[in-house]
Amino acid sequence: MVEICTSDEWRPAAEHALEFAQGQVRNLIEHDPGFYPMYSEGGRWRHGKEAWTHWCDGFLPGMMWIFAKHTKDPYWFAAAERYSRPLEERKFDRDVHDLGFIFFSTYHRWHELSGDAELDAVVIQAGQTLAKRFQQKGEYLSSFMGPESVFIDIMANVGIIVYAAQKTGDEALLDVAFKHCLTSQKRLVRGDGSTAHEGIFDLETGEFLRQTTQQGCRGDSCWSRGLAWAIYGFTSVYEATKDPRFFEAARACANYYIVNTPADGVPLMDYDFPPDVEQRRESSAAAITAAALFRLARVVPHPAQGALYDGVARRIITTLATPPYLASETPGWEGILKEGIYHLDKGLGVGESVMWGEYFFCEALDRALTPIA
Repeated sequence: MVEICTSDEWRPAAEHALEFAQGQVRNLIEHDPGFYPMYSEGGRWRHGKEAWTHWCDGFLPGMMWIFAKHTKDPYWFAAAERYSRPLEERKFDRDVHDLGFIFFSTYHRWHELSGDAELDAVVIQAGQTLAKRFQQKGEYLSSFMGPESVFIDIMANVGIIVYAAQKTGDEALLDVAFKHCLTSQKRLVRGDGSTAHEGIFDLETGEFLRQTTQQGCRGDSCWSRGLAWAIYGFTSVYEATKDPRFFEAARACANYYIVNTPADGVPLMDYDFPPDVEQRRESSAAAITAAALFRLARVVPHPAQGALYDGVARRIITTLATPPYLASETPGWEGILKEGIYHLDKGLGVGESVMWGEYFFCEALDRALTPIA
């Protein structure tokens, strides 16, 4: 069970980690300009291994927008714009289910800082594009694996559809988002708050066939990054809609994480690893969860529960903000966080820095260090 951080011990570590993160990102963009990495190998961002799918380009400029907001430094505003502009054409991308990751981290943050309506229009279009993945039979947004597949990851992206619907007053668009969330809650979130990575549907009838996985140990196991996506996604949708069903899903998943994760707040890659398999931790799942719990703590209807989620989030960032997870004492390591995992079975980015871990860690640090208005 995760311990609760009840003191200010987290603050110096968090401040140092955010400064370290800025230094690592600055080194990357100055020594390898125009490169959008996904995961490292041997601590290096440049390597020849496969990407599997094209979903991470928003995270690097997303970190720059976080730094720009936090520091007000013109360097980060200029760099963030330079790395965000090339992504605009992907607002029409029908090949991925990750448009929330790409555009909420970049154009939405940019719009929040500038108020430019043209930037907001890009985000809205991305939400409208993502909604085109909706399968009427089954009522879900399909994953990049195929029209019969739904991923729990999509919960962390569906908020961009809610945003587009609310901005435009499009009730049909909002209905798509709600139906996907309710299907994910029913089919991918189990009674104990654990989650399945993937669900498979019959395309002819819309019947749900089975839970399975592309990343976890088994179809009936709980892959920790998938659980983190669920916590983040249901929290985001609850924050936007105040629908209590989504709060209940976020609460159930968050409580499973808290009860079943080691005291320092960093989970195993899968909660159901068999004992004869190497028990690998997953720092990116912890980073995503910390960012999610800071959000959940601020919208939860019960103050005591909010304090619990806030304390757990601070415990997680305290752990991640120090070695062996923070790469500050590993000479030559180019990322921020170590011990992330992209795809264990494929041997991609195992025990490495991964861009989503970097981004959500920076988001969590920013949320921790920014006073509540």
